[in-house]
Amino acid sequence: MMNKVVVITTGGTIAMSEDLRSRTVKPIDQDTLDQMMPFLEDYRPVQMDHFINIPSPHMTPEIMYQLALHMNQYLENKDVSGIVITHGTDTLEETAYFLDLLITSEKPVVLTGAMRSSNELGADGPLNLVNSVRVAKDPTSRGKGVLVVFNDEIHAARYVTKTHTSNVATFQSPANGPIGTVTKKGIRFSHAPLIRDNYPLVPPNGKIGLIKAAVGMDDLLIHTYIDNNYQGIVIEALGQGNLPPKMLNGIKRAVENKIPIVLVSRSFNGFVDDVYDYEGGGKQLKKLGVIFSNGLNGQKARIKLMVTYHLFKNGQEDLQKYFDR
Repeated sequence: MMNKVVVITTGGTIAMSEDLRSRTVKPIDQDTLDQMMPFLEDYRPVQMDHFINIPSPHMTPEIMYQLALHMNQYLENKDVSGIVITHGTDTLEETAYFLDLLITSEKPVVLTGAMRSSNELGADGPLNLVNSVRVAKDPTSRGKGVLVVFNDEIHAARYVTKTHTSNVATFQSPANGPIGTVTKKGIRFSHAPLIRDNYPLVPPNGKIGLIKAAVGMDDLLIHTYIDNNYQGIVIEALGQGNLPPKMLNGIKRAVENKIPIVLVSRSFNGFVDDVYDYEGGGKQLKKLGVIFSNGLNGQKARIKLMVTYHLFKNGQEDLQKYFDR
């Protein structure tokens, strides 16, 4: 059996170059990534598959779904030991988590990219790519879900997030830390996620809104989503899961219209919980039928609602069990 790694490219900064006169970064021919192949000489066989070439803000749930279907064809091949996906960093964590929820294979799937374009001083793309291929080939990477490899660290898709606009150490897992490290001599894992969610691979529901709560906010955005036929809303609440009172009427209207509302915290660490019993407090929100999510950030809770929406049959209780995990 061959120990082949397939590198699926989707674009992003790793497939861009900087115009030295204007100091702007623009996409280039994705085949340029083939120029990195000599760095992978010691880790062959490696196959390049140029799937799409887009900046990561252009990523959509539909493209992520097509990527999952495309990737599954390789995962079912006995000659393929793992997959590496190159991706723009702005939405990398969302694609990683989407795939983590839908891919059932035990083979390693690794996402990586770059914060500096291919011709910038200190370009990080080549090293990230080499490290990702090494992780994808390593037998200890199996069964740990989708991984993100960046800056010599290995992160679980469920926990990782982009924390800095330009630093090469941008990807961090604030509550849990990296699950492993890439050294010159090997791949070292310290722990692995205990929770692995898997759901049917069906087209995701893209009409899920996201709102960040702030002091004094009202329910205008909630009504706007309802009026435009959105089928779910994620709210990044204050603290442990509390909202300004002026948002409540919109929440009540959404629940009455069987539009699930998922609550997360805008804080980096911790969980939302139905503790505070005042107008807009978590206890009252729970009574209204708001779904509390277990430690996900807003963008990942939105991905999970896209993936699980089709399982929503008997009201918020059906979805709550998926967000408890």
